[in-house]
Amino acid sequence: MSNTELPSTGPLTDPVRNPSSAAEPVRTKRAFLLILLTLLVPGSAQIVAGDRKLGRIALRVTLSAWLLAVLALVLLFANRTLLINIITNPVASLLIVLVLAALAVGWLVLFVNTLRLIRPVLLPAKMRPAVVVALVLAMVVSSGSLGYAAYLLNVSRNAIGSIFNANGPAIDPVDGRYNFLMMGGDAGADRTGRRPDSLSVLSVDAKSGQTAIISVPRNLQNARFSEGSPMRKIYPDGYNCGDECLINAINTEVTNEHKDLYPGVADPGAQATLEAVSGTLGITVQAYVLVDMDGFAKLIDAMGGIRIKAGGWVPISGDMIDEANGIHGMPLGWIPAGDQKLDGYHALWYGRSREFVDDYARIARQQCVQQAMLKQLDPATLLAKFEDIANAGTKVVDSNISASQLGSFVDLAMKAKGQDIKRLTIGPPDFDASFSTVPDFDQIHDRVKKLLASASSESPAAAATEDTVQEDTVLQPGTVPGSRLSAAGAVGPMAGLPATTPSPAPSSSSDFTPVTTTPEGEPITEAMLNQFKREGNEQAIRDLVATNGQCAPL
Repeated sequence: MSNTELPSTGPLTDPVRNPSSAAEPVRTKRAFLLILLTLLVPGSAQIVAGDRKLGRIALRVTLSAWLLAVLALVLLFANRTLLINIITNPVASLLIVLVLAALAVGWLVLFVNTLRLIRPVLLPAKMRPAVVVALVLAMVVSSGSLGYAAYLLNVSRNAIGSIFNANGPAIDPVDGRYNFLMMGGDAGADRTGRRPDSLSVLSVDAKSGQTAIISVPRNLQNARFSEGSPMRKIYPDGYNCGDECLINAINTEVTNEHKDLYPGVADPGAQATLEAVSGTLGITVQAYVLVDMDGFAKLIDAMGGIRIKAGGWVPISGDMIDEANGIHGMPLGWIPAGDQKLDGYHALWYGRSREFVDDYARIARQQCVQQAMLKQLDPATLLAKFEDIANAGTKVVDSNISASQLGSFVDLAMKAKGQDIKRLTIGPPDFDASFSTVPDFDQIHDRVKKLLASASSESPAAAATEDTVQEDTVLQPGTVPGSRLSAAGAVGPMAGLPATTPSPAPSSSSDFTPVTTTPEGEPITEAMLNQFKREGNEQAIRDLVATNGQCAPL
């Protein structure tokens, strides 16, 4: 080859390393190429056009990061629980936060160095803004994303540390299930031994994530303590000290009078309540979560609200003016029947209100709110509102769930997503309204056993038992004591049955028509309900809102 065929290309004529000798179009292409190289393969721009030593160091870090990312992806599909446990471990998560922050800073440094290599003064004047904008966008996409990921992970670390027990013992499934007691109550510095406003057990199959919710009315009497419970020595025949011995009073009594029976237990009242629920249902409840109602409202607000189909109007009750007869003053507002999107305040009242109906209508609405939260907290919502949701989660007052098992439980929650949730209430519509006063524990144990069998991965044929356990049952008009409103909206006894007798549940949780009109066909309005209240016609309101226990998540 003769020397005249191709000119030699040395350092001074190489357009990549020495752009001053290149034409303006080449310099522009070079600028965008270097930005792209830094975005896709950090360090490669320095290898081809700058400090090769810096480029080699950056490339090693890049390859290591890629290797870790591939390993995480493999774990996501092969062992998701292990991956989540690593991310939620306080030490490992802190290390990941520091690594992500260091990578974000390092990537930022490389982009600044790339800008120096581009030498904007050599670019055509009209192309300089475009190059700078492209570089800034690339910085935001890369370094900014890593920095934001480090921030979110740190937020989750703080939330996990606030909510869960870092040193708590790990729990194993019992009969193939994890059983969690969910208690809702009002927290306050002036309150000792909170009386839970709601009690429900979330039972999850350890393999499939199939879930059942068992609601225990707060006014249940003669609750049985589980074997081995310290309270069983005081109440061997159940919590039977009279009408005041309701299951939700256990927390207060143990906190005030029997703390010495639970040495080393952070919340003796909550632990004793857990043992009472275990003995009453005939299952082992392994852990509890006590949620402050204010925190509950904040969590729903952080989710962006929940969507439900409401069967009847629900009052936002005013102050109590006649405690003996349970009569409140004028309602502060009403939640209408029909399709609704509820913010935290209204969702809290929707699940809490029991004026004009009874506790069982409220329990049905509480179950519905729980289902709506589980159904509607999708990954997109979680990612978009992560910080708000995590901060709201710290409003959980207490929990003895170990942080070391979060991976397992998050994995189960992901498996449970989209599956039908089976429900049972120790009261209407599954038992007579008087059942909570004189409960038959053998009957409770039998119903709970059949419910869990129908929600078990070990027994696919157990669905045959569902003739005795209604799936996704909802409260019907006839289950509300004093109700005279039939499913069609007519006033009168429900098919000739007493008002306290549960009517058959529909085949689906959404198989009901919201009651939005009076029996005469006049639309029910807030003004109408308030006028009845002013007139003292409480019975008319009870008739019109008797179906407010019906609810389905949308």
